[in-house]
Amino acid sequence: MAFSKLAELPPEIYSAILSQVPTHQRQQATLSLTRAIPRSPVPLHHLFECIYLKTPESVFQLYRRIRGSAEEAGWVRSFALETWTVDADIVVNLLSILTRLRRITLFVGPNFAPEHLEQILEKPREGLLYLSLQFRPYVQRATYYQFLKGAYFDTALQALSQWPSHNLPTLSIVQDPLDPEIAQARRFAQPLVFFHFDVLTKLVCSPCFRSASNLRLRIPSRQVAPFLFNAPQAAPALKLLDLSTCLVRFADVEGLIARFSNLKHLILNGCSITQAHALEGEWEAFGKMVALGTVKAAKDREKKLKAWLQSNVAYLQTSADGVSEQPTGEQRTGRRIRPGRRGLATATISLRDSPPTEVVHVVQRNTSIPKFRVLPASPAIRSLSTTLNVHNRDEHTIRTEFQQGWEEGIALLNITRSRLYQSWKNGVRVMYISDDQGMEDGFEGLQDVDSATLFHDVQCVLCPAPVLCLAGSDDTTKHAEGCGHAAASRIWDDVI
Repeated sequence: MAFSKLAELPPEIYSAILSQVPTHQRQQATLSLTRAIPRSPVPLHHLFECIYLKTPESVFQLYRRIRGSAEEAGWVRSFALETWTVDADIVVNLLSILTRLRRITLFVGPNFAPEHLEQILEKPREGLLYLSLQFRPYVQRATYYQFLKGAYFDTALQALSQWPSHNLPTLSIVQDPLDPEIAQARRFAQPLVFFHFDVLTKLVCSPCFRSASNLRLRIPSRQVAPFLFNAPQAAPALKLLDLSTCLVRFADVEGLIARFSNLKHLILNGCSITQAHALEGEWEAFGKMVALGTVKAAKDREKKLKAWLQSNVAYLQTSADGVSEQPTGEQRTGRRIRPGRRGLATATISLRDSPPTEVVHVVQRNTSIPKFRVLPASPAIRSLSTTLNVHNRDEHTIRTEFQQGWEEGIALLNITRSRLYQSWKNGVRVMYISDDQGMEDGFEGLQDVDSATLFHDVQCVLCPAPVLCLAGSDDTTKHAEGCGHAAASRIWDDVI
């Protein structure tokens, strides 16, 4: 009797129930409902909404099922391949018919060649909101086969950087660290997945990455941070950045905070940003550096603008304001006439054509560049998460030093802003960096300060220190409340 009543429920009720099930369990829950209540009108599209494939056989079975059904292929919104050994050609063919995907997760194992991943990414997917690529060039046995073959996945990132402008908020590129047991037993070094990191610069500056807010980039023991923050147009909307396992130096953190003005969470698990044996005051200097990241950004922008003005000052001045015109070109001044008697054969005229005369602008010494300043913004960083590798100091002391350094840096920031306010009242041109920085060519990305309220930012005066979490990726350790690890767990549905 109870099952007969369940069979009478409308399909909308089952859809409402299944919508409350987590995405990674929805497929199995739908399948269980159809088996437990075979006569119930359970909507079958929930069976295809979120696909999780964990065996090579399931990949071929799914492809054989939906390759002839455009309707079922259109139901798939999330696709996750979570097996390292698979026929990559079937995966390419399967993804080619799944055209309405919003989330893609791929385990890229030794069976994948760069050409396979390039084929998957060469065609833009306008509705894609989440892309996760996890690389492991070996499974059970470590091998240098990909390295000796020269098979690197730079072309895949190059293909992704060619996508047109659309919303791709979340991107994850992770190379699994080498198993320490394999490395010690066989003296095996970390395999290379990417050869040139210039492609990372092209990727973060690409049109499809303009609106990206979450980036997880893990390439073990490789220094990738400079390829991100040295590019003027790199990810202006980035809010969360995870560079765990990468080689990140002290100065790299400063460059990252200075470049990404909207960055709120920075995760650096296993990066060893401090020395192996932390010195007294090191975390205090680190906190001060983090607080003054926007000051570095303003000073760097001032240097670029000054250099641009010096190279283009001749075009910014008028001829009556220190610039004169003089002829130039291939015209020769001729030989100096010596005093005395000239020879009888010396010609007094020349039959050669006179060379063309070109007029150029010559800048006089009294030309000056107008004074200007760039106003540093309030710090946007809200959390710093890393791994504590030093056991000779307790976490409370480290957090206290970090807090002291942060407060000292904020005090210097407020002093700088007060001085610029006085300069602005005295007629000096003061500008601030807008969210769309562009190529930072000349005045591009700079806006004039037109109100005194910009100098009296309450968020800058009373800016709290970022949450400092030292638990790393260890789930058994208590994390600091509001840390970046918690924010990342809400974005990425994995535990890496």
